[in-house]
Amino acid sequence: MQTIDTGTDELLCDISERVATITLNRPEARNALSDRLTPALRRMIKQCGEDASVGAILITGAGTAFCAGGDVKGMGNGAPKAEIPLEERVANLRTKQRTLTGALVGLRKPTIAALPGPAAGAGMAIALACDIRIAAESAIMSTGYARIGLTGDYGIAWLLTRLAGTARARELMFLSERIDARRCEALGLVNRVVPDNELRDTAFALARQLADGPTFAFGRIKDNLDQALTSDLLASMDQEAENLVQAARTADHKEAVRAFVEKRKPTFTGG
Repeated sequence: MQTIDTGTDELLCDISERVATITLNRPEARNALSDRLTPALRRMIKQCGEDASVGAILITGAGTAFCAGGDVKGMGNGAPKAEIPLEERVANLRTKQRTLTGALVGLRKPTIAALPGPAAGAGMAIALACDIRIAAESAIMSTGYARIGLTGDYGIAWLLTRLAGTARARELMFLSERIDARRCEALGLVNRVVPDNELRDTAFALARQLADGPTFAFGRIKDNLDQALTSDLLASMDQEAENLVQAARTADHKEAVRAFVEKRKPTFTGG
């Protein structure tokens, strides 16, 4: 296992078996975002995304929470922020969003969120920005914004609408209810629910499986799925044709065909 220096003990990162595990580490605050944790998370998303030794990224939280979102208690200390011009504050938040959940969605590697407990507000957005979410049975999700008179950030509206549909997105945003893991699964917000004591092993096993997969193909699969959200059928098929022909020329595809004929598991190298 390789331990990565994140610059703060509020965020942990290690690489093992081609899986980068990023752990939000403020359990006493339910892993709420902070001025130290959040910049470090941005750096690690970028660093792990660019690291050729990383095949998949697993994001989780220490203790019994995933991420409670913004630190609500700290929001009351907003006097200095009031002095910052509105346009500057908007521009600053736009940059922060693009380099966190925007960057996470943009990664061409498989990403998994493992939820040991609550994912709320921006923490819920971070989980939804991953490709796959695995939740412990005791986990919950809540948009949370309306409860504190806010409107949502970090892509929560875009992500919710695409995962749960527009009617459910409105319900979840307006009511800010605590949604238990099984209902999250039914709504399509999480992919799997497992017993609490099996979460970490299950999530890492899945991340390891994906990390050992065909890197080029996974990237192009993500391209295809992203385009499918915004384009018509013919445009989507045109992109699929280009990406499949390119993937058919890779060493990983040739290895998979040999492995199929030889009735063995393929060994992908990313080529």
